Amino acid sequence: MGGMIAQIVAAKHPQATCSLVSIMSTTGNRSLPQGKPEALAAITVPPASNSREDRIVAGMKAWRVIGSPGYPDTDEELREVVSGEIDRVPYEPTGIARQLLAIVAAPPRNEILKSVRCPALVIHGADDPLVPVEGGKDTAASIPGCRLVIVPGMAHDFTRRLVPVYLEHVGGFLEEVERSGKAA
Repeated sequence: MGGMIAQIVAAKHPQATCSLVSIMSTTGNRSLPQGKPEALAAITVPPASNSREDRIVAGMKAWRVIGSPGYPDTDEELREVVSGEIDRVPYEPTGIARQLLAIVAAPPRNEILKSVRCPALVIHGADDPLVPVEGGKDTAASIPGCRLVIVPGMAHDFTRRLVPVYLEHVGGFLEEVERSGKAA
């Protein structure tokens, strides 16, 4: 949902936007392929109970379903990440429902994205089961001059093994933006 929000900010508030990076996102175009049913189920099926351990097990299962086959975390790394998220954020089972409703209810952004004038980069995983790669392609096609990077083996997560990929593409893009002087 962060990429969707960033798209709206870049389109509606150009004076406050130096550049746009949209990762694992989409335009909301209703004609695009939807996420795989097993991916949608993985993020919406509640844990067996509200206990910390059941929430960790459910979180790990969800991340394995939507996670990057080419950049997987080990079980230990994934448990550490999921445990950290669970310990940091109070359990609110309606939160995911509100987020999904906001995504579904939002109008497509293709038209407003045509007004984006700042440098833009779209990064999308070729293997994303939650937001298929067509969403990233549609986003990039809707933004004038946008650069599109499709990462083979990447899905809908941010693993330690993906950090160098993000640093290379986002860091390189921001360095170019700064060098070109296009950022305000």
